[in-house]
Amino acid sequence: MTGKERYKRQITFEGIGEAGQKKLSEARVCIIGTGALGTIIANSLCRSGVGFLRLVDRDYIEETNLQRQTLFTEWDASENRPKAIAAADHLSKVNSEVQIEPIVDDANASNIERLIKDADLILDGVDNFETRFLINEACHKHKIRWIYGGAAASGGATMNFLQEDDAPCFRCLMPEMPEPGAYPTCNTAGVVNPITGIIASYETAEALKILTGAESVSRRYLAVDVWDNLSEYIDIEKNPDCPVCAHRRYETLDSPFSSYAAALCGQDSWQIVPENRRAADFDALSARLGRLGEVKTSKFLLRFRGDGVSFKLFPDGRAMIDEVKDEVAARKIYAEYIGQ
Repeated sequence: MTGKERYKRQITFEGIGEAGQKKLSEARVCIIGTGALGTIIANSLCRSGVGFLRLVDRDYIEETNLQRQTLFTEWDASENRPKAIAAADHLSKVNSEVQIEPIVDDANASNIERLIKDADLILDGVDNFETRFLINEACHKHKIRWIYGGAAASGGATMNFLQEDDAPCFRCLMPEMPEPGAYPTCNTAGVVNPITGIIASYETAEALKILTGAESVSRRYLAVDVWDNLSEYIDIEKNPDCPVCAHRRYETLDSPFSSYAAALCGQDSWQIVPENRRAADFDALSARLGRLGEVKTSKFLLRFRGDGVSFKLFPDGRAMIDEVKDEVAARKIYAEYIGQ
């Protein structure tokens, strides 16, 4: 099937046409987070013929993901496959014309600029505001457009940040980092899959408009709640004293990278990222941990289950500590079973 035939219905739409389709084929997009939002975005952009997709995700697939993360299968979950790898594998069977680069890593201050620097557009599929603050700063610094999207329970929101001189940035929308517990998460409030589909579809539609140069690109904040039948566009003003877009202070991006922990949305799990990241020796760890419990390894991760302890270790030293309620417990397991 030729490219023109594959995209015939899309090219027929006058908002895209042949010229727009050519722009899509030459576009480079980075999707950070390939969960509920990211899988829908990646699937749609791949089928639309966006030429290059970089998929970045730190997480692996579990059965609870299948309710809303549409690219994954029960087999993916049973194998605990990394989300970025599984998404890339499935999408490569959908459209072989698209170049897909999966990256199994945590987007943080040490790598965010490398992840986004050659992209035309960044799409948000993450589950935390810390990463969004980081994306906002890196994109503003390098003048790269990005689209925010978030969803939990039955509500969600999205907004484009186009790096226009008179336009707000994400820090204008949210001046301060929310306190823990201030906003609902999948873990605390659950999530119904229609809202993730709606928000991801709006993100995708805006991405197509941005990449093809459409005049109808939205510059307003959109909030939706599918359970309470609400939908509202809100104008967000630029903050003349914004630390990011007014004063070009990149506090999150420029902060020294150090060890940190983060709770994972929808799971009783914590991610531990060590300060001095280095390649994990799966062979040595397997020999040591094998005396304490069950160990399974692949090129993507080492999985351990022992007496009340369960974790997944990635090749770069990151670990997902399962069935723990707080950071202290997660760090204790990391130190005792994996090392400082």
